[in-house]
Amino acid sequence: MPVRLRDDLAGLPTYVAGRTVPGAVKLASNEMPLPPLPAVLTAVARAAEVGNRYPDIAVTTLTARLAEHHGVATARIAVGCGSVALCGQLVQAVCAPGDEVVYAWRSFEAYPIVTLTGHATAVPVPLTPEHVHDLDAMAAAITPRTRMVIVCNPNNPTGTAVGEDALRAFIARVPEDVLVVLDEAYREFVTDPDVPDGLGLAAEFDNVCVLRTFSKAHRLAGLRVGYAVGPAELAAALRGVSVPFSVSAPAQAAALAALDHLDELLADCAGAVTEVDRMTSALRTLGYEVPPSQANFVWLPLGTRAVGFAEHALENKVVVRAFDGSGVRVSAGTPEEVDLFLAAAGSFAR
Repeated sequence: MPVRLRDDLAGLPTYVAGRTVPGAVKLASNEMPLPPLPAVLTAVARAAEVGNRYPDIAVTTLTARLAEHHGVATARIAVGCGSVALCGQLVQAVCAPGDEVVYAWRSFEAYPIVTLTGHATAVPVPLTPEHVHDLDAMAAAITPRTRMVIVCNPNNPTGTAVGEDALRAFIARVPEDVLVVLDEAYREFVTDPDVPDGLGLAAEFDNVCVLRTFSKAHRLAGLRVGYAVGPAELAAALRGVSVPFSVSAPAQAAALAALDHLDELLADCAGAVTEVDRMTSALRTLGYEVPPSQANFVWLPLGTRAVGFAEHALENKVVVRAFDGSGVRVSAGTPEEVDLFLAAAGSFAR
């Protein structure tokens, strides 16, 4: 008799990673095009020298450094194996089977996966026609079974962001016993002063938790480290449901070294923003609809033409991320990589 699996796994969405194609430029995964800084690589190598030992299970030094950096108590921080892992831990910590998680759609494709694997019920709410979170509709979707609401700000894959007043008003409408998760994986790329820093809202509202990652701006996507900032009891619960030793010693060392060189990393983020602005302007000139992006990527809402566009880009040696029936996300690369992409976009039959 075969092993019996959960019946609901048959309907589980599959996380689709951006492809890596030999000989092609990869602009599919929102990665920074530059490698980790030399000082970070040195720290990783030193940590690997004691790879026969378990890492610090409590991530003590990094937690203390993040607390100092953000001006919050260490008890309010939980470090995990990337912010996506922490998102799954949040579902485990706050949701019982059948409880609901509300999130925008389209948004980060891991949300339905972590919701369903956490035995919760997914409640996706369509974006506005402008590809922005419909906060009014999300508030209306909250029921007595809702335990968590996720706002990805800036939103992946559209790059759009909601402003301070709208987000503050939304949080005020959410019941106090419902957790509001502000996923700010792309916070370091935000240039619009109206887009709030979620940490300020987390300090003001007892039901707000902020997710951050070292995968994007800090150029550590392959080392898997992120963190949550929220109420102390929630952070403790996240640590309680985490996989022991999931944040490796090289990841902890890399994150600490990255924080030591944050100014240099943020300067490179500014370069990515410049390329996003350049892509946006050029694509609009070519006749594409491109929502304003506050992240390190642009969104082309091509609908049924999304897959065809991605195939055309690949034929021109550029890998982009197609969401079948919705659109295409294109990450900022080097200026030369962006030039190659724009040439491909310009030769696509529209």
